Amino acid sequence: MDVGGTSVRAGVVDEHGSLMDTARVGTPGEEDALEDAIAGVVEDLRNRHDVSGVGLAVAGFVAKDRRTVMFAPHLSWRAAPVAERIEKRVGLPVTLEHDVNAAAVGEYRFGAARGAHVAALIALGTGIGAGLLLDGKIYRGAHGVAPELGHLTVVPGGRPCPCGKYGCWERYCSGTALAATAVELLARHPGRSTVLARETRGDPGSVTGRRVAGAARDGDPIAQRAMTELAKWLAEGLALVADVFDPEIIVIGGGVSESAPLFLDEARERYAGKITGAGHRPLARIRAAHHGDDSAIVGAAALAVDAAKAPGAEVGVTG
Repeated sequence: MDVGGTSVRAGVVDEHGSLMDTARVGTPGEEDALEDAIAGVVEDLRNRHDVSGVGLAVAGFVAKDRRTVMFAPHLSWRAAPVAERIEKRVGLPVTLEHDVNAAAVGEYRFGAARGAHVAALIALGTGIGAGLLLDGKIYRGAHGVAPELGHLTVVPGGRPCPCGKYGCWERYCSGTALAATAVELLARHPGRSTVLARETRGDPGSVTGRRVAGAARDGDPIAQRAMTELAKWLAEGLALVADVFDPEIIVIGGGVSESAPLFLDEARERYAGKITGAGHRPLARIRAAHHGDDSAIVGAAALAVDAAKAPGAEVGVTG
């Protein structure tokens, strides 16, 4: 299951990492209602399949014991023993994981990062999430929250970020950033008749990353320029990631990765010239996630199986 601020998405995953069935509900704002919703989705899928365990990929900080959600900015949990609560509701073992860590595991086991010794996954969605795997094991840092790459400063004094800083990478390279860039471009060219301008009719609030991507596919010049800006900032951030971690492969996931044909080739080209020692060192391979926005569901299922095979053991923890 992938528990995000907007929706709870679940899938029954087989031993080959394939989704056999899916279910989805909106994310309630209150703790008990959220946990009831999760339990309801589990029961819905159990009615149709033999389910052995539950993996919950959560958009928030998960304790190293993978039983507690410490903090989730878009969810109601605060220091909440989520695994225990859900287990009581559904009668199945539950394993928690940060959503992007789970996505990285999904792509390592069954997707674009299979077999890589050092692999990073950058999830482009509302913001930027990141996961780092060392020989298939999740790197968490000293306190379990690494790597928080979305809040690297790429433009000192730049766009304000909800984290309290300015100029964070995710303010220039995410679905939210794509919409913000398009709004800025529309304001600079108010008289220009484009698909995006006609669809939004002067209402900045109606501009979304998904709408910008759709307009770019239709040849809208403003939307295409916004995609070019996304590619530029993706390259800037990937060069930082490569300089710090020197990964073998970088996988681009999250909802924005569905539009990878619109920006990924350009980002690769720009990235190749941005890294330190450009032209004199190996480049990380940069690929779109094989499982797209479902990578976290696939990875959460794999981690639940690991936990079932080794009860009480921490799985895939280094650092």
